[in-house]
Parts: sequence; C-alpha cells; structure tokens
Amino acid sequence: MVKIGNIELPEFPLLLAPMEDVSDPPFRRLCKQHGADLMYSEFISSEGLIRDAIKSRQKLDIFDYERPVGIQIFGGDEEAMAMSARIVETVNPDIVDINFGCPVKKVVCKGAGAGVLKDIDLMVRLTKAVVDSTHLPVTVKTRLGWDEDSINIYEVAERLQDVGIKALTIHGRTRAQMYKGEADWAPIAKVKNNPRIQIPIFGNGDIDSPEKALKYRNEYGLDGIMIGRAAIGYPWIFNQIKHYFATGEHLPEPTVEDRVEAARNHLKWSIDWKGERVGVFETRRHYTNYFKGIHGFKEYRQRMVSNDKPEDVYAVFDEVLEKFADYKMV
Repeated sequence: MVKIGNIELPEFPLLLAPMEDVSDPPFRRLCKQHGADLMYSEFISSEGLIRDAIKSRQKLDIFDYERPVGIQIFGGDEEAMAMSARIVETVNPDIVDINFGCPVKKVVCKGAGAGVLKDIDLMVRLTKAVVDSTHLPVTVKTRLGWDEDSINIYEVAERLQDVGIKALTIHGRTRAQMYKGEADWAPIAKVKNNPRIQIPIFGNGDIDSPEKALKYRNEYGLDGIMIGRAAIGYPWIFNQIKHYFATGEHLPEPTVEDRVEAARNHLKWSIDWKGERVGVFETRRHYTNYFKGIHGFKEYRQRMVSNDKPEDVYAVFDEVLEKFADYKMV
C-alpha cells in the first residue's frame, strides 16, 4: 500500500495526470471507471482563483465518485498560493497539488509552473506557503530541472520533503525539452533511492503501453506511475496495465462498441456538468481520439463535431454501432 498523508492507495498506484482542457470531471470519471487510482484536476491559476475567475472556479468541481482526487494549483506568489490553497480546501478535495512542471510559455513567463525551476529557494517558499495554509496533504509535480545543465531534482526533492510535502511526481524531462525527446527516468529512480527520501515518488513521461509500464516498474523501483497523454481518448489503459501486471497477458482492445459507450458517457456527463451547449462543444475535441485508427470513419467524426444538438450526436453514435458492428480493432 502507498500512503499520501492519510490517503491510502493500492500498491503501485496508477495516477491520472492533470492536463489542461482534458482532465475535467467527465474525463476523470471515465478514467476512474477504467482503473485510475488517483486523479488530479486541470491546473488552476492561483491568481484566477483569487480573482474569482469563473473558469478557474469551475475547475474546482469534484465529485465523490472520483475520490481520491487532488486539485492542482500554480502560481509564483507566496501569498496568492497560500490564499488559493485555502480556497481549494473549501471544496474538500483529498489532496492539494502544486504544479512546478508546466513548460508552456504563458505559464512560465509569469514565473509559475516550470518557470520556478530556475529558483529553488522560491520553489521551497511557495511550497511552504501552501503546506502551512492547509490541513490537506500537499503533493508536487515537477520536472528534472530547467535544462540539461541545471538538473536539480535531487536537491528539490529533499528540500520539498523537508517543508512537508507528502508525495512527489517527477516528469522525466527538463523544461527545455518541453515534450520532445525521450523521458529519462534514471534521475527519478535516483531520487527514490536517496535514503533521505521517505515520501512516495511517482514517475511520469512516455508510459503508453502495459509492457512499458511493467518494464519501468521493474527497472526504476518507484512507488507508482502517472499517465497523461496516453489516456487521452483511451481511458482503458489503466485497467490494461493492471491486468498485464497481474497476468502477463493483454486485455482485448476496446471494441467500437466500447468506444461509442465511452464517447456517449463523456458527452452525457459533460452536459450534466456544464449544460447542453457547453457540454456538446467541449466534448468535440475528444471524438478523434476515441475513434482513432478506425478506417472509413472520417464522415462520422465530421458529423459528431458539427452537430449542436445532443440527440443528433447520439444518433451518429447509433449509426456508428450499426455500420461498424463487425469491425475488428487491431
């Protein structure tokens, strides 16, 4: 068993990464249904929360069926981070997570996300401000360092543990790499093997198959793994990995019927959460991923993303079930 503060997770848990415009409640619900052990919200700007920005506030929505769930915040100002942690606490998540990893320019240039990797002292002060302002366990997600010449994750891990974080997720790239090249998990394993480190260490980056998950579990000896891009349009990956761990065998590929069911649920839950117009609009970006690799699908996908009424989209789903009833996924 792995513990994050008072949160108990199974041995070698699989975590869903916080992803902007992806990790919202409907998507998290699908991943939970298909085996994710712990999930995080999309990242939320501390400044936006304090300003009561509607979009930021909506990202605080969590539901009991998805627990345990963490809410992730980012920012570069201690007071704003402390205040936003107190706001987050009011919706009663299980965990508060701090994003020190986002490499996107608009976040970095505000001195937040991976921008903080240039200043470890600031990173420590921001973390301490959050830890001191909440009774919830605080976790951090970060990268190896700013660039190859400044890989500082060993010092970061010790100092963040010292100010009270309860778990650390490390993406095996520097900020300079963005999402290019291959994630390097060797430094993450080095953090885990540091005798001073007592908190769970999770690895993140490039896990896109059960084989790779097993190889990395055995090779690097971490406490669990966080999966991001491989889960987009493919929430089945969590149970597939668990099944492979347990049996050494693959679960069958999700059928067209499975994919339609996922897309249908995603649309329904989005509408339940945000209303018909926004729910229909926001689910569109997911259809390409759910039906990736199906030959002759373009016309149906086009209709899914161009219909404004839920009943019309559901009708396209029904057509797909009929047209591709005997289709074999490979």
